[in-house]
Amino acid sequence: MTDVHRTVDAVWKLESAKIIAGLTRMVHDVGLAEELAQDALVSALEQWPAAGVPDNPGAWLMTVAKRRAVDHIRRSERARQQHERLAHELQQDQDPEDDTGRDDVLRLMFLSCHPVLPTPARVALTLHLLGGLTAAEIARAFLAGEPMIVRRIAEAKRTLAQRQVPFELPGEAEQAERLSSVLEVIYLIFNEGYSATSGDDLMRPGLCLEALRLGRLLAELAPHEAEVHGLVALMEIQASRSAARTGPSGEPVQLHEQNRGRWDQLLIRRGFTAMLRARQAGGAPGPYVLQAAIAVCHAQAPTAEDTDWKQIATLYHALSRLQPTPIVQLNRAVAVGMADGPQAGLELADTLTADPALQDYHLLPSVRGDLLLRLGRHQEARLEFQRAASLTRNAAERAFLLRRAEDIADTGPPLPTLGPAIEDFLGRDDLDAQTLRSYGQTLRRLRLSLGDRTPLPSVTAEQVTRVVTTAWGQAAAKTWNRHLSTLRSFGTWAGLDDLTAGLERRAEPRRPPAQAIGPAQLEALFGRTDLSLRERTLWRLLHESAAPVKAVLSLNVEDLDLDDRRARAGGTWVTWRSQTARLLPDLVAGRTRGPLFLSDRRPAPSRTPAPADLCPQTGRRRLSYERAEYLFKQATKTLDPAGNGYTLRQLKSQQ
Repeated sequence: MTDVHRTVDAVWKLESAKIIAGLTRMVHDVGLAEELAQDALVSALEQWPAAGVPDNPGAWLMTVAKRRAVDHIRRSERARQQHERLAHELQQDQDPEDDTGRDDVLRLMFLSCHPVLPTPARVALTLHLLGGLTAAEIARAFLAGEPMIVRRIAEAKRTLAQRQVPFELPGEAEQAERLSSVLEVIYLIFNEGYSATSGDDLMRPGLCLEALRLGRLLAELAPHEAEVHGLVALMEIQASRSAARTGPSGEPVQLHEQNRGRWDQLLIRRGFTAMLRARQAGGAPGPYVLQAAIAVCHAQAPTAEDTDWKQIATLYHALSRLQPTPIVQLNRAVAVGMADGPQAGLELADTLTADPALQDYHLLPSVRGDLLLRLGRHQEARLEFQRAASLTRNAAERAFLLRRAEDIADTGPPLPTLGPAIEDFLGRDDLDAQTLRSYGQTLRRLRLSLGDRTPLPSVTAEQVTRVVTTAWGQAAAKTWNRHLSTLRSFGTWAGLDDLTAGLERRAEPRRPPAQAIGPAQLEALFGRTDLSLRERTLWRLLHESAAPVKAVLSLNVEDLDLDDRRARAGGTWVTWRSQTARLLPDLVAGRTRGPLFLSDRRPAPSRTPAPADLCPQTGRRRLSYERAEYLFKQATKTLDPAGNGYTLRQLKSQQ
């Protein structure tokens, strides 16, 4: 990369938000504004190597981009009346610090974090428009695929255009909610950098720096908002510990073990200054100001032993009243455990074990492990650290948690454990593919919730009750009963007491029989020539056999008796008539084994199906019920008077 190209890249990172914001105010379309800004960037790449970098490169880019915007508007019949105003605006001095420019950037920040967008889209759009990051850079930062980030940004811009979200500052009535959305996005970016949810490294410093830059920018744009300064103070102080948070091999170092001499004093002073500004702004402390106050308590303590845990516990209590979320309560449990002893902290943490939001959150068993270890309950702590390691997606954290578990000697007698027992149970030869999938879903949740290393004899009905009610408390009766049936089967096989003793079956509402599709609609359906061979065969077979859909989809090639027009599905026979008989040989097409009805594509390496659901000759998997149902609904929407499409169950013949 040449020096000029480096300069262009640096200028773009610094000025792109201001340029896109100013253009959005002109053209009222953030997608078009970005295209015009990109055109200006291309002009810079073409002209600056020969003509040299201008004295004010940001103003140069803004001028070129605005000229492009004027040309665009002149070509638009809807905006002819704006010519004079735009021409006047173009001739004005491009002061980078003028109020209009500052307000435009603030408007752009509110626009990219608008509540109509899902949170992942807000994060991507904010980093792209305000951070100047490319889709590839965002994808690398979040360990995601670049096409997914490109799609996410494009969909966000399309949503803003379709919803006609105005490019304006929020009114007084919605200002607090909209500002909260902006702060949430910035803090999400910071947290992903400060404690990466996945990947090999504990931290991603680039994201931390970008969040700090955005937070400082927002503090300049909204100097009278205490919560903005509170967030900046929180991020500055947390970022100050970055160098001390990891050891020589990248392993995590806990807060009380960190070398405080490695904390960045400049960032701490910046954090204290931001906290002072938050207090000067006045008003009752909000969530970010309270979290910043907690960070200040840690930063002011010369050693870990000097930390004022009583004050921190008090601040968390105040925070939990403003934000009674499970994460805040878990952090409060840590503080209470330090202030009032591990038993008090454990009692508070135990109240969170039934919260669905934390059922896969690795820090809950990690915190419980710490508290149990301090209480001398070493074997329980060991199991909690192992379970936390199985839940985290970050390799550095996983290795750290496993080391903590290994540091605790296993003094108990050797006993069978839950994980291997479940694998043995699912590895039996007498389970068909459908049952294996159903059992696997239930028992996978049991493994995640209790931990693979949990001694099998120690699994109790009380634990299972908590797992089931947390995971499936709101499930339909049929789903609930299916999970209970699986757990009873596993408990009986493993020789355990009734694992569902604390749970009751739910009454299942009787489903009315599906209304069969009428003769006229069937004739129109089977008369279509644009259908694939697979769909024509499946639908004919369902119609002629009147067999359950799942039974037909479970058929294998080796079970077909084409001469007798029948096939075995589990313990029953599926039979068919002449129309199906004419189609089946072409569908089989020389295959000798594997599923009869195959999906269109091969499965991804990370989603390899059971061998029974995989065709050994084509490598494709069995067609799923969900996919088959979707295709049928789409194909029959024009036949259904209601316009919804029919279900496969409605193909049964009217006999």
